[in-house]
Amino acid sequence: MSHKKGVQKGRIFKNPILEALSRTSPALTLGGYLPPVFFLIYVYFAYHSERLGIANGIMVFFGGVIFWTFFEYMMHRYVFHWINESAFVKRMHYIMHGYHHDHPRDEERLFMPPWAGWLIIGVLYLSQIFILKGYTYAFLPGMLIGYLCYVFVHYSTHKYKAPRPLKYLWKHHSLHHYKYPDKAFGVSSPLWDIVFGTMPPRQDRKEGDMRGL
Repeated sequence: MSHKKGVQKGRIFKNPILEALSRTSPALTLGGYLPPVFFLIYVYFAYHSERLGIANGIMVFFGGVIFWTFFEYMMHRYVFHWINESAFVKRMHYIMHGYHHDHPRDEERLFMPPWAGWLIIGVLYLSQIFILKGYTYAFLPGMLIGYLCYVFVHYSTHKYKAPRPLKYLWKHHSLHHYKYPDKAFGVSSPLWDIVFGTMPPRQDRKEGDMRGL
């Protein structure tokens, strides 16, 4: 199914300013997230690497990348898909994730707007600095690189035909959208779906039409 067919765009906010702020693009995403990554890495090497070690910093960085896949899974399963009868919760669910399930090919909302991302980065930084101390400047940029990998895989699954090496990920995420909204929560990796038993049935994971489920 071509990504150009059936593209639907809707509105989340009546206020035109909020509506504009809720939309983003690949360029805005890279421009919004790469500077914090470079800044954090610079701080680690300039002020912490001599004491904590370069090799340790590199290992912690890749630990952050791997931890992102777990964070992504938990957020997607337990936050983005959590809903109850409260009107406020229903509205927040729709803003965060419900809209995406209603309009999965609206490419202007396949990324989190940078301004919202900066708020989350701030919360992550404040929570990590008390635990990881100087290693925060290696771990947090690893998480952010993991996030960028995730969002560009996510963007690509909704916009482009699957390249052969990544067909499995395309199929995995398509099953989540079009057949099993309570399974296949991992986007950048199916690892945690395997660990926590939320893989789609084996017969549905065979190669086939990725978008026509």
